[in-house]
Amino acid sequence: MQKVTFSSSVGVSLPCPAGGTPNVILRWYLATGDDIYDVPHIRHVHANGTLQLYPFSPSAFNSYIHDNDYFCTAENQAGKIRSPNIHVKAVFREPYTVRVADQRSMRGNVAVFKCLIPPAVQEYVSVVSWEKDTVSIIPGNRFFLTSYGALYISDVQKEDALSTYRCITKHKYSGETRQSNGARLSVMDPTESTPSILDSFQSGEIQAGRSIELPCIASGYPNPTIRWLKDGRPLPADSRWTRRLTGLTVSDLRLEDSGNYICEVTNSFGSKEVTGHLSVIDPLRVTLSPKNLKTGISSTLFFTCAVQGSPEFTVTWYHNTEPVTADQHISIQGVHNETLQITAAQKKHSGAYQCFANRKDQTAQDFSIILLEDGTPRIVSSFSERVVSPGEPFSLMCAAKGAPPPTITWTLDDEPVVRDSSHRASQYTLSDGSTVSHVNVSSPQIRDGGVYRCAARNSAGSAEYQARINVRGSPSIRAMRNITAVAGRNTFINCRVIGYPYYSIKWYKDGLLLPDNHRQVVYENGTLKLSDVQKGMDEGAYVCSVLIQPQYSINQSVHVTVKVPPLIQPFDIPSTSIGKLIYIACVVSSGDMPIRITWHKDGQLIVPGSSGVAIETKEFMSSLQISKVTLKHNGNYTCIASNDAATVSWERQLIVTVPPRFVVQPNNQDGIYGKSGVLNCSVEGYPPPKVMWKHAKGIGNPQQYHPVPLTGRIQIMANGSLLIRHVLEEDRGYYLCQASNGVGSDISKSMVLTVKIPAMITSHPNTTIAIKGQNKELNCTARGEQPIIIRWEKGDTVIDAERNPEDTWRIDRLILMKVQGEAFDLKPAERGDSVFFSCHAINSYGEGRGLIQLTVQEPPDPPELEVREVKDRSMNLRWTQRFDGNSMITSYDIEYKNKSDTWDFKYTTRNISPTNNQANIVELHPASVYSIRMYSYNKIGRSQPSKELTISTEEAQPDGPPMDVVLQPMTSQSIRVTWKAPKKELQNGVIRGYQIGYRENGPGSNGQYSIVEMKATGDSEVYTLDNLKKFAQYGVVVQAFNRAGTGPSSSEINATTLEDVPSQPPQNVRAISVTSDEAVITWSEPPRMTLNGVLKGYRVVYWSLFPDGEWGEMQNITTTREQVELKGLEKFTNYSVQVLAYTQAGDGVRSNVLYIETREDYPGPPAGIKAVPSSPNSVVVSWLPPTKPNGIIRKYTIYCAPSEYEANPEQLFYRITHLIRGQQYLIWAAAVTTAGRGNISEKVTVEPAGKAPAKILSFGGKVTTPWMKEVRLPCSSVGEPTPTIKWTKDSEDSAIPLALDGHRLILANGTLVLRSVKAEDSGYYTCTATNTLGFDTIIINLVVQVPPDQPRLTVSSTSTSSITLTWIPGDNGGSSIRGFVLQYSVDNTEEWKDVFISSSERSFKLDNLRCGTWYKVKLAAKNSVGAGRISEIIEAKTHGREPQFNKDQPLLNHVNSTHANLNLQGWTSGGCPITDVLLEYRPKGTWAWQNLRANASSELFLAELREATWYELKVKACNSAGCGNQSSQFATTDYDGSTIPPIKSARGEGDDVKKLFTIGCPVILGTLGMGLLFIIRKKRKEKRLKRLRGEDKATIPVTDTEFNQSVNPQTFCTGVSLHHPALIQNSGPLIDMSDIRPGTNPVSRKSVKSAHSTRNRYSSQWTLTRPGQCQASTPARTLTSDWRTVGSQHGITVTESDSYSASLSQDTDKGRNSMVSTESASSTYEELARAYEHAKLEEHLQHAKFEITECFISDSSSDQMTTGTNDNADSMTSMSTPSEPGICRFTASPPKPQDYDRGKNVAVPIPHRANKSDVALGSGSGTATLPQRTMLGSSGPSAGVGAAAAMVVASSGSSGGPSAASKMGGSRDSLLENSSAGIGRLQKQGAGAYSKSYTLV
Repeated sequence: MQKVTFSSSVGVSLPCPAGGTPNVILRWYLATGDDIYDVPHIRHVHANGTLQLYPFSPSAFNSYIHDNDYFCTAENQAGKIRSPNIHVKAVFREPYTVRVADQRSMRGNVAVFKCLIPPAVQEYVSVVSWEKDTVSIIPGNRFFLTSYGALYISDVQKEDALSTYRCITKHKYSGETRQSNGARLSVMDPTESTPSILDSFQSGEIQAGRSIELPCIASGYPNPTIRWLKDGRPLPADSRWTRRLTGLTVSDLRLEDSGNYICEVTNSFGSKEVTGHLSVIDPLRVTLSPKNLKTGISSTLFFTCAVQGSPEFTVTWYHNTEPVTADQHISIQGVHNETLQITAAQKKHSGAYQCFANRKDQTAQDFSIILLEDGTPRIVSSFSERVVSPGEPFSLMCAAKGAPPPTITWTLDDEPVVRDSSHRASQYTLSDGSTVSHVNVSSPQIRDGGVYRCAARNSAGSAEYQARINVRGSPSIRAMRNITAVAGRNTFINCRVIGYPYYSIKWYKDGLLLPDNHRQVVYENGTLKLSDVQKGMDEGAYVCSVLIQPQYSINQSVHVTVKVPPLIQPFDIPSTSIGKLIYIACVVSSGDMPIRITWHKDGQLIVPGSSGVAIETKEFMSSLQISKVTLKHNGNYTCIASNDAATVSWERQLIVTVPPRFVVQPNNQDGIYGKSGVLNCSVEGYPPPKVMWKHAKGIGNPQQYHPVPLTGRIQIMANGSLLIRHVLEEDRGYYLCQASNGVGSDISKSMVLTVKIPAMITSHPNTTIAIKGQNKELNCTARGEQPIIIRWEKGDTVIDAERNPEDTWRIDRLILMKVQGEAFDLKPAERGDSVFFSCHAINSYGEGRGLIQLTVQEPPDPPELEVREVKDRSMNLRWTQRFDGNSMITSYDIEYKNKSDTWDFKYTTRNISPTNNQANIVELHPASVYSIRMYSYNKIGRSQPSKELTISTEEAQPDGPPMDVVLQPMTSQSIRVTWKAPKKELQNGVIRGYQIGYRENGPGSNGQYSIVEMKATGDSEVYTLDNLKKFAQYGVVVQAFNRAGTGPSSSEINATTLEDVPSQPPQNVRAISVTSDEAVITWSEPPRMTLNGVLKGYRVVYWSLFPDGEWGEMQNITTTREQVELKGLEKFTNYSVQVLAYTQAGDGVRSNVLYIETREDYPGPPAGIKAVPSSPNSVVVSWLPPTKPNGIIRKYTIYCAPSEYEANPEQLFYRITHLIRGQQYLIWAAAVTTAGRGNISEKVTVEPAGKAPAKILSFGGKVTTPWMKEVRLPCSSVGEPTPTIKWTKDSEDSAIPLALDGHRLILANGTLVLRSVKAEDSGYYTCTATNTLGFDTIIINLVVQVPPDQPRLTVSSTSTSSITLTWIPGDNGGSSIRGFVLQYSVDNTEEWKDVFISSSERSFKLDNLRCGTWYKVKLAAKNSVGAGRISEIIEAKTHGREPQFNKDQPLLNHVNSTHANLNLQGWTSGGCPITDVLLEYRPKGTWAWQNLRANASSELFLAELREATWYELKVKACNSAGCGNQSSQFATTDYDGSTIPPIKSARGEGDDVKKLFTIGCPVILGTLGMGLLFIIRKKRKEKRLKRLRGEDKATIPVTDTEFNQSVNPQTFCTGVSLHHPALIQNSGPLIDMSDIRPGTNPVSRKSVKSAHSTRNRYSSQWTLTRPGQCQASTPARTLTSDWRTVGSQHGITVTESDSYSASLSQDTDKGRNSMVSTESASSTYEELARAYEHAKLEEHLQHAKFEITECFISDSSSDQMTTGTNDNADSMTSMSTPSEPGICRFTASPPKPQDYDRGKNVAVPIPHRANKSDVALGSGSGTATLPQRTMLGSSGPSAGVGAAAAMVVASSGSSGGPSAASKMGGSRDSLLENSSAGIGRLQKQGAGAYSKSYTLV
């Protein structure tokens, strides 16, 4: 309530919106802070705090009262708060007219009529309707009404010009209606013209949640089209945005709807636009914390004012309704002054604090109550004296209270308690503010005895407690320190005895046993107290004597020194007057010397000589002298004396008196009645004089003065003047201003106040009635100071009979002293004379006005009839009487008939009461059409009939069921239901839809129907029931429903779902090997319940497993038996076997893999054989093992006719000696297994020789090995002379000698050893043996197998309990994929579950998941090498949400005196079954909650409740998706069933404190935690910003390969999203092996995997556009691929994983969307090749170069993201500051000639074939670099191959030495083919490439 507008004829009551406990005092003030005073019959404040403004005549208007800002306050002992300012404004019932201007429009265009309302009343008057020829216009068809009251006519026709148009308005406060003039529309034929705006919108501000209409309409020919833009872009697709003829309507406004709106109006001849800014703001909301606080004086307080809503606001603070200003204790901080801090709080700071947030006409506030107490600590619990034995643990407890909570310290015999392993101290604070401290001594010794003292201290003071703890043992006395005592005070001396027992403790002084006087006391614990210490008597040595045996004591002495504090003799300062002398002496009568004496005035040190003050100080006295006293010497003077003992002071006040005198004297003056006036009177003096005003009534000589009663209306101002806020006639007379201050005599001065009366209308009729055609006389009487001028007005027109003789007015005037009357006659009245006449009275002091409403009566207009409700057999009518003929309506008649009948057959309802505005017509026929009209009557006569309405009665429930219901099973879990609508005569209306009920009829079903609902589509319907049980029988019924309800159901029909695949495998699967190529598999049938159909047979799936780890082709056999013989198997081979059952629906689940091995057989022949001479009489034979050993090779047999030799199976060569030189020998070999000797090898011929050319015994061929293994490539040779061995590795069209290092080693026998082989070690290796007689060569193709690449995982579908996943495998790494590992977990946990999936599967359904729950899923493939790279983690949510309560339903069904029944039907499950219902309830005003738990299916009662008691109730309904909450309050009934009234919440002070600590502690801890988190994030952000600025650089080279400049280059733009790799997801037990493939640094991966399982998503995109059109809007291609680069330099290790997507991208934003959509997709090189091939075909890459234009970062949370610039300044033409964190934009320059030699290390993707590995090698000098991206393009169309992108990994090597090249593999189906010639051309043009380094953020 911030603005109150009311009618002057009604008045208003404003309750103060405040309350509290204990009861509050309510007061009202003006916004200026002035008190509210009562003005008789105008304004009054009631005792309950309600401000009432009474109805008043316009002449009594006072803007000070009737148009001003008010606020109220509420005050009790806790504090005082105030309301926001409330603007109160009175609105007069004043005359006004509304009008409508004529309009012009072209036929077919739009016409706009506006109702023109005078600005003075525009705020209160609104358009309620429009009339066309006196008939109300109903919006629709071509007529539209806008929300702000305009009338739009679309598709204007010629006949529209024949009508008149009027608007009808209504006053918001007076209820008056007005009708405008009639306006006409001119319709013209269309002519070609530019658009013209007819109605438009302007900038504005509106609150969120509301609706707004932005008008925009135009005319023109051809008809213009309208287009809406927001912030320069087309409007988003949102149902909240509605385009109508009237403009744009936006409902349910949100903050993001703010912006610039443009309405573009266009036709073929031009365009125009309207622009406006819409600001959507949230309402202000304020939260002040802490809410309530009780603490101690001197505490530090912090208040935080949290403001939500509108961004532009100001914050104001109030303390007890007074504005808070900063001082030494108070500071206001924050951008918006939202923080208030009070340091060293004092008692005055207690009370109520309010925070006000203001923005334009919005205000919000919150308050907090602060109670400051004396917080001096006090001991509330302590320990007592005790005796313990050595080693016996003891604990001492001390508790204290104070504010703020005190801190407790411990001492033992005045020494701090030592903390060690046996002495421990603890301290904690309880919820009530008490501080509790414990001292625990675990193993006490004798030294631990003595006097223990606990001292509690805080900022307010301290408190102590002590007691002795005796530890048994030999007594002794600790050494005691000397004591200094202050004379006159008390001193305690402790005898520090330890050990126990002892007999006594005694004190001696000068040999005398103490005590020896009344000031000495010796306590039992040995403490000596000296009271009122005296220097001469108490100073000296004191001896403590402890008797430990009857005749033996121990002694210890301590010396006491007494110091005497100063003592000031009291003195007084007499009052004095200005100009006199004064002398003040301060004498110290005793105290130890030296004594220091100083003087202070009002707390400030007096500097001698300043302000005329002289100070003279001697040894023990000081005097202060003032030679000439002035007013500034007034104040408190303090003499301060101090010495080593103490500081004392004496203070007195100096008063300088001045008699009163007038500064401003009262003078006679005039006051105007009803206005405020000030009677000036100002005095001065000291002490400040007191001013009293007196009043003597009458203008003659004053008879007797009386004190002026000071009320809210009359007050004395601070300067002594008298303020009269509202001058009345009785205020006239003499006034006396009298002043006194006790100095000299009083002064006074009188004056005369004359009250002038402004002109006021005292008598006039407010309303009067005229009958049409009669004359009317109007009278008006005024009073006030003469002369008075009276003027008459009719409406806004001044009546002047002299100037307008045609107006028949006659005016008569009467003047009597100050009263003047006037009357005139009115001509015969018409309806237009029903207006306001005003009588104006004017004099020199004011103006009064009287309004007279003249009413001309006539028969009423017909009522406006509308149908409020129509039922099947009744209707409810409502009407509005627009114009009653200015006479009260006496009755109504209603007539109705069937639409097809005439009014002669009407039905009539007569004499309806005029107090009714609605009626029910009953006994109608359903679904029938009726015509209705109505008449109204007043005392003048009957109206014309109302507009005839045509209505149709509502529908009734169908009376017949659907017909011809047919069921057809569709799948194993679905049945299609078809039916026809009920008979037409039984439908009782339009069938809206159907309810299908279905239930399972099999064993174990509960017989309950499940219901689904669908909309009707026609006479024949179909619906499919899903998620049914497989191969189960269901019964189905169907019901039809219309608007009225549901009809009867059809008869139940049964159907059975189709078969499905078996859900379990066959049981008891066994395998037996029969022969070397045959095996028998047996099994038994799966469980019957899992067949899901009729078993058709079985299928056996089997495949071989070769020794090298590879799998053979998968085969299967189908059978109907439970046994099968597998024939034709490979001999002595391992096989994997699985069995499955199948039905008509397909294959079921496979059984677990069963392993079997076939038996041994005869081996095959050796795969190869060589024989070479080694000497004149010997040869060496070597061979290869058989391709099919068919068993374990036991030995080899070598034949050299006619001899036969044997060799071990591990030895693959044999030397045959004793041969004849020059003779040829025929040699062959055979292998032997346990089955026997196999076939022989091919035969070779050899001749021994003396000198032999070099020959290699080893064989070439293909060698396959897993990565990270050691591989030996043999190259054994013979020859004479001994051959030399050389190894080379093929690279494109050349061979490169192998460099020997720690990775490569050549043994003495020529074997090449490769350690820890990597992917790039794959390739063709050539071994050459050479001597002087010749050479020999073998070629070995080395294939290194790596783990498979990551699969691309996606979600295909979800349900309430399942998620179905599909994937595409990545590259298999050279080894067959053996299976997949799927892991999933609930999103907010890291508890991963594993699922192992067959290698042949490409989809999987996760079942039995929680409803409405987010899950994380990831997948990895496995091959013979190991687990591959993990897929991106994807997230999916099962269907469902948490329960919600229907707000339209009651929370409780029934409540009596002891029980309450909970309405569980009001909860909607959200799709997930409700599992638990939790209740908490308690009687209002109590603390403890009572709990109750139940399930959702049971009926729930609250029992044993108290009768006639209010309860608080909280209900929580939970399902797997979450919990929904609902709270309420209810009251039990009295014993007799009666209800009880509501109660106010009363809460005790203790409850507030408890709640404060309960709520405050977590809030504070949470705030501290958030603050710490904010600091950490801020420092991380600063670190990233430093890197962004180049202060911390990590540079990643990116290589661009440019084409030969002889070809005209064409460019395409690329949009790149580059991501730092250090945060690749690594959660769960799956091992991501991608970073330790060959060529990577495994050490870097360790650091990555040690991080938390942070999930990050990466995506990159390259956008390819047509050459030369980078800036155009041509559609672009976006290519995607998966690539990884690894390298290290200077300790920096980087691993990158980027995903590319193949999609169209129109602009950067859409490119980003594409990135987002492919976050979980990682494609292979096949896709990159495919995309490049497609682009090449469209000539997108012909003659193109790559230019990096933008990079986007999708995750900025990593600390390791860095940025920097290239060292080469010309590499980058522009580098701008990122427009937002994590995003950089830069452009690469064209290449320079000098850069062409930089990019020689390039590679292209080569297709990967089944038994072949093609390798492309780049040449050039290699240096240690970080990973490089290489972009390679052809020099022209003749290159034969389109441009390709590839990754290059450069490993470190010596300068100028050979560099290792990467193996680049594509998939088997790669679309990018390269011939060797093409590769050669690509390499040749490498000389034209260059590389540049960019920084990736």
